[in-house]
Amino acid sequence: MSKSLGNFFTVRQLLSIAPGEALRLALLSGHYRQPLDFSSEALDNAKATLDRWYGALRTTNTLKITTSHQPPEALESALLDDLNTPRAIANIHELANELNRALTTDGQIAAKGQLLAAGHALGLLQQDPETWFKSKPANQGGPTDAEIDAQINARIAARKAKDFAEADRIRDVLVSQGIILEDNAQETAWRRR
Repeated sequence: MSKSLGNFFTVRQLLSIAPGEALRLALLSGHYRQPLDFSSEALDNAKATLDRWYGALRTTNTLKITTSHQPPEALESALLDDLNTPRAIANIHELANELNRALTTDGQIAAKGQLLAAGHALGLLQQDPETWFKSKPANQGGPTDAEIDAQINARIAARKAKDFAEADRIRDVLVSQGIILEDNAQETAWRRR
């Protein structure tokens, strides 16, 4: 980025289009000794990565971590190796995969603790997953949480009444507003795109 080329952005400008954690992950994705290829695509990829990690945490949101976990040895090793943040981020990807694959409650709790400890070591995964998915960048419009919940309730009522055309219409309206619905057997969760 260069001010003379006109492709210079302030942090405030970037925070108006993406969450701070996505900006942090995008900056950490490259090694500090290498030139940083910062772009809107890199920021979008960082947001998608965080969505995936927070999604893994969201599935275990009811499981509480009772003991403090240390960051995994592999992550510490990466950071001690000339602050190799790309390798540390790869380790966090592996931890998210472990959490998604864990079958037992004890395995999920251990994997969740490791993922959170690794994320916190890099200043990531600092929010509750529900807060992450429902937050929107500063100065970005769109429906409020209450409006979204009201539309989801109307969609659920339409589905119960077997009015699937209306349920589909409501889903399409929400998608056009940047709201993604995630149906499962218990509930309909949502997140902002």
